[in-house]
Amino acid sequence: MTANQIMFILFALMIIVFSILTVTSRKILRAATFLLFVLVSTSGLYFMLNYQFLAAIQLTLYAGGIVVLIIFSILLTSHINQKFESPGLKKVIFSALASAAGAILAIVTLLDYNFSATTEAAKEVDMNLIGKSLLSVEYDGYILPFEVISILLLAAMIGAIVIAKKGGPAKIQSTILNKE
Repeated sequence: MTANQIMFILFALMIIVFSILTVTSRKILRAATFLLFVLVSTSGLYFMLNYQFLAAIQLTLYAGGIVVLIIFSILLTSHINQKFESPGLKKVIFSALASAAGAILAIVTLLDYNFSATTEAAKEVDMNLIGKSLLSVEYDGYILPFEVISILLLAAMIGAIVIAKKGGPAKIQSTILNKE
């Protein structure tokens, strides 16, 4: 077994184990931490595939940005020790069935696809083209989706903070009105 195979197995096992821990953990801060491990392991797979740009985006945007945002929201609302209620038997059964169906569908699709090796050399990554696409407002540009997502994340964080504060939105509104 080569070192690449060992690293792939290690990353795959980490993704599987921490994904299961993320969705089964009853403590919200632990679930966010397990999600961080899943995202970092996924970036490790991207590095193994020589997709350094995608791995860097995975680390900075998802692992660095979104998980920090989630943990910041948890710490800000002081729900660190909050435990989720145990799911009922009906939810567990339907979740297991949905997971099994998704796994079967993915395995059947992968086994049916005819993967073929190519003799073409790897294409050179053009960082200028990537940078221009990320900052462009033209047809192939990505600046508008990034701006929309940033506004959506800000609105979600503000909404989560308002809902999670003790006393709910009414208390926050009365606090704001009393300060004026």
